[in-house]
Amino acid sequence: MQIVVTLDCVDTEAQSEFWLAALAPLEYRRAFDAPPYLSITGHASSPTLLLQKVPERKGGKNRMHLDLDVGTADLAAEVDRLERLGARQLSGEQAEHGFRWVVLADPEGNEFCLFVPPSAE
Repeated sequence: MQIVVTLDCVDTEAQSEFWLAALAPLEYRRAFDAPPYLSITGHASSPTLLLQKVPERKGGKNRMHLDLDVGTADLAAEVDRLERLGARQLSGEQAEHGFRWVVLADPEGNEFCLFVPPSAE
């Protein structure tokens, strides 16, 4: 069994460029590409991100989102790196139960979180 996360988007090419750059530390690469789908995959144990072209733009808050564990990386530096790639910061740094995180949105407005787990500090 494998987890595949599907992300609706208007421009699969632009979104794939963003997500490939965002997930570069995990060595994700372009895989299946047959419109309206474009997938990017990492190692065998990593979930696949399937970009699905849809005609409408995102509306409202995502019911499900990605959480990206930056491990021991500098959270602020990772936020800055992703903003340079086209992400938009939606929250300041938050903390709870030893976790620290920031909410961002990809270029089409899909929310995701960057976080540092308690053991990484």
